[in-house]
Amino acid sequence: MYTPLTRRRAVRLSLGLLATTAAPAAVLAQSPLKPIKVGLVAGPQTPVFELVKANAAREGLQVQIVEFTDFVQPNEALAAGDIDANSFQHVPYLDQQIKDRGYKFTVIGPTLLAPVGVYSKKIKSLAELPAGGKVAIPNDPSSGGRALHLLHKEGVVKLRPGTGLLASAMTDIAENPRKIRFVELPAPQLPRVLDDVDAAIINTIIAVPAGLQPGRDTIAIEGIDSPYVNVIAVRTTDKNRPEFAKLLAAYHSPDVKKYLLDTFKGAVLPAW
Repeated sequence: MYTPLTRRRAVRLSLGLLATTAAPAAVLAQSPLKPIKVGLVAGPQTPVFELVKANAAREGLQVQIVEFTDFVQPNEALAAGDIDANSFQHVPYLDQQIKDRGYKFTVIGPTLLAPVGVYSKKIKSLAELPAGGKVAIPNDPSSGGRALHLLHKEGVVKLRPGTGLLASAMTDIAENPRKIRFVELPAPQLPRVLDDVDAAIINTIIAVPAGLQPGRDTIAIEGIDSPYVNVIAVRTTDKNRPEFAKLLAAYHSPDVKKYLLDTFKGAVLPAW
């Protein structure tokens, strides 16, 4: 028998329908985060990520650290789906890997910077570089270009417009008003020639074992606006997973920043 739909009954039915349709959305919103695996290259990043792991756990995200022994495996593992993210490389290296190997990766955020610096036993600032002075730089294209870009930023030389990161002292310097002479040497030799040149531009990984302290001993140093900042990379198809927002927040925390500053004393800088 047909029963007319009264206004009161219609309201009750509408409220019931809203409750049943809203329930799945509420359940989805409260779904637990999935555990993730993050690939690192064994070294200074490991204790940093132990802090990140603890921060993430407090927010309901379980992070498993997977260590590798070289700089090729973490990207291979990410592409293969064996890990969910990696944190070991700076942007130029990642860009080159993407170009060479066709990886579909996306950066979700910066982590740290191991800056290159200008060291000298003869001068206190780059303004004191003498005309015709000698500056030693690494002889490999990546590190040598990085050194020249630092000198460009500091106003010592001017690079040609559009010069890429692999700048060359032979072909890419448009202006060199002080006629600086560049001495190109293998990176490990640079600390040993400080007595013989006016300045040398040295990577942190070379400077620290040689007893040089970035920040304390440099007369100029990269800042966190450097393109060589390290990053967390994920597969592009996964970039919007909620787990990665939690991971980045766990990294960009005051305790991680304090650890980097207190432990490395300028040799590694927080890049956020």
